[in-house]
Amino acid sequence: MSFGTQDDTDEVMNEINMTPLVDVMLVLLIIFIITIPVMKHSVNVDLPRATNQPENVKPETVNLSIDADGQYHWNAQPISDEALVTQLQVEGAKDPQPDLHIRGDKNVRYERVAQAMAAAQRAGVRKIGFVTDPVK
Repeated sequence: MSFGTQDDTDEVMNEINMTPLVDVMLVLLIIFIITIPVMKHSVNVDLPRATNQPENVKPETVNLSIDADGQYHWNAQPISDEALVTQLQVEGAKDPQPDLHIRGDKNVRYERVAQAMAAAQRAGVRKIGFVTDPVK
């Protein structure tokens, strides 16, 4: 009991059904036709003209050196512990703040470097860097 005829063969259909593709394209065309006039309605505003040039303000760099004896040097000038705290407070209040570069002798006690860092933090100095010699 076969429902088909002997002439029917199982061949692959090699044509694309264009009807769904045309339907999708027509729907998209209708959507674009409706939305484009809506997008064209806008408020005309006369905006002010201004030039934008970046301000090239580079903060200075302060070198704080600590020699092997634990003596502080502010930009190569010897400075006492009390004067260091005062000078750090002055630099911390500046805008823009200068970069503080700490150069510690390799034989200095870490305590002296930590005291300088703590004083800088209390003074509000945010940019602290350490200067070292490169390994050769």
